[in-house]
Amino acid sequence: MLGVLYIIFIFLLGKELTPKTGHSRLWLFLPAAFGTGTLAMGWATYGAAFFAGACFGAQEPLFWANLAVMAGTALFLGLVWFRRVRSRGADPGAGWGLSGRKRKFWGEAAFFLLLFVFLTWIMFYVFYIKDGILYSGFTVYGDYAPHTAMMRSFSRGNNFPTQYPHFGGEDVKYHFMFQFLVGNLEYLGLRIDVAYNLVSVFSLLGFLMILYCLAQRITGSGKAGVLTVVFFFFRSSFSFFRYVWEHLRAGDLIRTLAENTSFIGYTPNEDWGLWNFNVYLNQRHLAFGLLIAALGLWIYLDWTEAGCAHEERGLVWLKNRFFTKTAWKSRNMERALAVGMMLGLTAFWNGAAVIGALLILMGLAVFSDGKLDYLVTALTAVLFSVLQTKIFIWGSAVETSFYWGFLAEDKSLAGVLWYLIQMSGVFFVGAAVLFFCLKKRFHRAVLASFLFPLVFAFCMSLTPDVTVNHKYIMISYAFLAIFWSWAVTALFRGGKQKMEKDGQASGKRLLTGKLAGKLLAALLTFCLTATGIYDFVIILRNNGPGHRVTVSMESSLTEWLSDHLERRDLVLTPEYSINEATMSGMMMYLGWPYYAWSAGYDTYGRAAKAVEIYTSADADAVKKLVEQEKITYILYEEGMEFEGQACREDTIKELYPLVYQSEDGRVRIYET
Repeated sequence: MLGVLYIIFIFLLGKELTPKTGHSRLWLFLPAAFGTGTLAMGWATYGAAFFAGACFGAQEPLFWANLAVMAGTALFLGLVWFRRVRSRGADPGAGWGLSGRKRKFWGEAAFFLLLFVFLTWIMFYVFYIKDGILYSGFTVYGDYAPHTAMMRSFSRGNNFPTQYPHFGGEDVKYHFMFQFLVGNLEYLGLRIDVAYNLVSVFSLLGFLMILYCLAQRITGSGKAGVLTVVFFFFRSSFSFFRYVWEHLRAGDLIRTLAENTSFIGYTPNEDWGLWNFNVYLNQRHLAFGLLIAALGLWIYLDWTEAGCAHEERGLVWLKNRFFTKTAWKSRNMERALAVGMMLGLTAFWNGAAVIGALLILMGLAVFSDGKLDYLVTALTAVLFSVLQTKIFIWGSAVETSFYWGFLAEDKSLAGVLWYLIQMSGVFFVGAAVLFFCLKKRFHRAVLASFLFPLVFAFCMSLTPDVTVNHKYIMISYAFLAIFWSWAVTALFRGGKQKMEKDGQASGKRLLTGKLAGKLLAALLTFCLTATGIYDFVIILRNNGPGHRVTVSMESSLTEWLSDHLERRDLVLTPEYSINEATMSGMMMYLGWPYYAWSAGYDTYGRAAKAVEIYTSADADAVKKLVEQEKITYILYEEGMEFEGQACREDTIKELYPLVYQSEDGRVRIYET
């Protein structure tokens, strides 16, 4: 019940903190309330828990943090309500844009209700608990391993100051606030799968609501808004058509399509599911970051529309957009600060979404008046991000470097373009064609700005693994879907409009034009979604029965570790991904190396030391190394290997007392 109350407080508090968008519509208000409320409640709770645990040594910092924050929130909401009663303010539901459009409203309500049901089903399909067993699908469990470990480090541990569970004893370089929120909800009584899935559904549904509103605002079409959501789910690529052609020639097409359980693709790492909806199932915090980013973009579209309304062209337009007082004079400093704070506070929820939003805003700023507001937003976002970085990260947060070509094997311009075509079909390259088809400067400005994260992904690297740049490409993809949905809807009705303008058109020509437009629209829709639809089939297959990793949620190992480990304990374990040990919330000396390596940790150094501890016969050397690395427990698993080398237990057993042994004798823990 406390977890449910916390979520209710998120919405109620967000309702009061939501920045004015200039368009009071329910489908904007709801996600904006959830986003701003989550930021406020999340950071307030974390900050209170941090001070309670790290500064005052509280053994249950989340208890005191939740008590203080929920009491404070209730008091704040009570005061707001009291002031409104006294002032007899307007109906809070007024101005939601329902008047005169009830039929459309109920259609949108039905659409979003279907989305809610679908998202709830698919989130629980890939991650759920039944009869004490946690089930994680094959395409997602790898990402859930570090996320669930971080969640449990808060709900079962005392992770203040915060460390990275798969590389304990150091700072936290990976954005963790989404996991903190889920961990706190589990602490408040929600089961971990319910908490994780519920927050994920609200985040993704909220983003899709704002994406729908953006599409409708830009294109003027509700149908384009619905189609934008469809294109979001089902990616564009030529992979499916090539795959079908190859197996058609081999004579095994039907059998292969029916039995295949792997993502298809012909570019590096495409078979990981880098470009399909699976990304939003395993990187769930990305959706929350995009929700905040989309809200900021919605607010700034007013600036862009105003700047693009000027009719000057060429050098005169360039001069007026950059070298006049109007070009820089603030239009609404309060909104600029609000957007900057929202983006800055999102940095440790999902940093990629913040960078993507700032890149798009940079593009919009070129075409807008009021550039001072954009500058204030950017500086505020960077300031808040840097402050968080100084608190949580030791040393540099990112290592920025120029890296041309992303994953394209041929780094020439032609090779990169060919990679884009192979990876996304006509989607990105065709966007250039759409740019020249657009008549209004506003639409061109928005389309060009949506391409900025894509360009960034192919030019820069912020982490040791450039593959993580795929999130910037996905951000561009999500927003560019608006223009492809517009193209399809225009084709669908374009023939009719064009022919009806021709007063001499015969009925036969009119019918032919309508039919041709509809056929072209259907063909383009099929080309843009076929690969994504088949990818979704693979998601269902490869996360269904027999394709799930299981973890016992009632393990004695989990309980022992949760009950006996203190905040400063560091455990040497095998290179675990997700299992009963990681679900305890403990800090591992080195978990699965890829997680920590891709976040910027020195996994090679620790791996070498771990190998020495597990394999050495020199007791003095092992003892010295264990003390040096501040390892407090060593977990040994029967027949284990580390980095491909067989491990030995005799040296460890000689040095340290045995403090735990599993019922089957397979796992033993020694205290150092």
